[in-house]
Amino acid sequence: MECAPSPIRNHLLAALPAAEYARILPHLELLAMPLGKVLYEARGGISHAYFPTTAVVSLDYVMQNGAESEITEVGNEGVVGISLFMDGQAPPGMAIVHIGGYGYRLKARMLMEEFNRDGAMQHLLLLYTQARITQVSQTAVCNRHHTVEQQLCRWLLQTLDRLPSGELTMTHELIAGMLGVRREGITEAAGHLQHAGCIRYRRGHITVLGRSGIESRACECYAVVKNEFTRLLARAQSHQTLPSAGHDQPSPRFHLAKT
Repeated sequence: MECAPSPIRNHLLAALPAAEYARILPHLELLAMPLGKVLYEARGGISHAYFPTTAVVSLDYVMQNGAESEITEVGNEGVVGISLFMDGQAPPGMAIVHIGGYGYRLKARMLMEEFNRDGAMQHLLLLYTQARITQVSQTAVCNRHHTVEQQLCRWLLQTLDRLPSGELTMTHELIAGMLGVRREGITEAAGHLQHAGCIRYRRGHITVLGRSGIESRACECYAVVKNEFTRLLARAQSHQTLPSAGHDQPSPRFHLAKT
């Protein structure tokens, strides 16, 4: 047993009304999400929905030849497994942890029972899906029209929003794979940011020194997606009654979920 990060560090769980949160709380399983952990594989089926708290999960599309490209990332703002309440089938991709941490998982059956109550959970998950569609669409536009440095800045800002600090453990090769660009391009862009005093990079470790400098170099795509998530989450929270939602607080002790 160990002291768990509070489930309401995940913004979707925090936005639930008190009654619905209390109903699913006994069914939430704390899950360690180390770097590289695969939550589901292409066409392999999904048994749980995952609500990250301190981890960040990459949703990757897998080509027939085995090549992978990131579609989007999910952190404490969302849930992994929206296909469960869309059509129940696994998407043609995989979910893999790219920044290690913790999260909670909920059995697919429990998620669907709550979703089919036609209550706040259903409303919240549909709003989140709308925001996710905006994120994926904006990322596609960004990858087509903006420079590697702008894409890197967008990715850094989105990732920082999901983490408690400005420290990231991430290699240039891994970032290049997620953005679908050449590693040399990421190395050059990171060099520009380091020379400008925005970051410090060494041996796969990135320390953000000046967020404002990164924001000034990012394209509009970061703000478009962030504003959409903020707008939709505000709509959901206007109906929630959970005290201290969105703030960490002492939580009960949970067993780590068996993997």
